[in-house]
Amino acid sequence: MIELGNYNTLKIVRDTSPGLFLESETGAEILLPNKYVPKVFEIGEELNVFCYLDFDERPVATSLTPFMKRNEFGFLKVVEVNQIGAFLDWGLEKHLFVPFREQREKMKEGQWYVVYCYLDDISFRLVASNKIDKFLSNDELSVRTGDKVSLLVTRLTDLGWEVIVNDRHKGLVFSSEIFQHMAVGQRMEGYIKTIRPDNKLDISLQPQGQKVLEPTAKKIQKLLKESGGFLALHDKSDPKEISRILGMSKKTFKKGVGTLYKARQIEIKQDGIHLVEKN
Repeated sequence: MIELGNYNTLKIVRDTSPGLFLESETGAEILLPNKYVPKVFEIGEELNVFCYLDFDERPVATSLTPFMKRNEFGFLKVVEVNQIGAFLDWGLEKHLFVPFREQREKMKEGQWYVVYCYLDDISFRLVASNKIDKFLSNDELSVRTGDKVSLLVTRLTDLGWEVIVNDRHKGLVFSSEIFQHMAVGQRMEGYIKTIRPDNKLDISLQPQGQKVLEPTAKKIQKLLKESGGFLALHDKSDPKEISRILGMSKKTFKKGVGTLYKARQIEIKQDGIHLVEKN
């Protein structure tokens, strides 16, 4: 079986004028056109290729690397809009199609959108959808409180930024928890802060509990070294100033400073914190 919209490891079985024919373990064949054929190859050798449909809707293999795969979310640019829908640049010769019915609002050429790629059950074509909520579910969670997770930022709300968690679930980073730049389409790491009774996920961009101390302390220590051993920050500093300089909350800053102080790596004075010089 050859899975369209994904990478497949296939064996070279024939060298023909249009290109190499590759075969799966089940005997299915697909063409790798000449322009993607490696300079050196042997019959029987295995190649890892991406498989999708060409302009004539025929299965074809390529050595190009797409920006996303089937059953994944991605952030892609619209390169064309016509009477049947929109077309996205996903790194391959043939653009990824988004039917009008799969657009949350009519897409515009040149704009970027978060989309989900899937194989349409009716047309058996690879298509994308901007109606991403229907591909997310929090009914059965695969994460626990404190877990480190991958995030894809989707949109800004009155409460904060909505994010896709591990390409499966929906989460929210509250505005009060954000101390760095965020934008639609941005990929970043985060942590499960709270799982609510209705399975809604509250996300933090920093480790929770004791885990936050070590990386926070290291960040403060690093900036101290880069600043000549002094930072004009202390427990009475404006939270906005701490966020601007360090990208963290005042509460997190105080925890990190406490860790460094207990380790005798800093001195806390009225003008700020000083790195202890070691002989």
